[in-house]
Amino acid sequence: MVGGHPALDLVNTVERGESALQGDPRDYLSGPSALLIWARRAGLADDAEAEAAAGAWERDPGLAQAALAAVRETRESLHIALLAAAGLAPVEAAAARVAFDRLHGRWLAAAGRSLLAPDPDGVAAARLVVGIAPAWLVPDRAVEAAVDLLRAPEVARMRRCPTDEGGCGWVFLDRSRNGSRRWCRMADCGTAVKSRRLTERRRAARISS
Repeated sequence: MVGGHPALDLVNTVERGESALQGDPRDYLSGPSALLIWARRAGLADDAEAEAAAGAWERDPGLAQAALAAVRETRESLHIALLAAAGLAPVEAAAARVAFDRLHGRWLAAAGRSLLAPDPDGVAAARLVVGIAPAWLVPDRAVEAAVDLLRAPEVARMRRCPTDEGGCGWVFLDRSRNGSRRWCRMADCGTAVKSRRLTERRRAARISS
């Protein structure tokens, strides 16, 4: 959970670095149960909602697989849309358009399963309650988070852990005061890359001596 937003944490549930290009990337959303664990950690579902979703999936395993596929499609479409919007990697215009269209379709389906209700806090006249259908709660809230991020000015602060320098390729919001954050986490990729560079310098020094 390094993204700073649930939608970015969703994008980061699969390996994105150079090692992922050499074989099948590790997908942390390996099945419906893993999806529910992630949804709770990301704050998209509380314990009671996760239990309701699990119950709906147990009664109809086909819905569990459909929900997982929907979340994965949202994840990949969002990844492409964000890279294109933030200019972090070359993305063909046609691919970006397909990604936005898929997100739009997922959002329309989620909105159709949502409820317009009075705002209990009185901040507004009404609020849109997304995720009232237990079997589709996680996919619907995942695409809600994706649309929320894409519409937010904060997307301009999005960065990508630099794969050309040995980073993992995960994305995150740079909320540092001077906008200088480079790594997903300094304790992970930043430290690993610095340690590798130090080892390489020492090896080169021994060879040249």
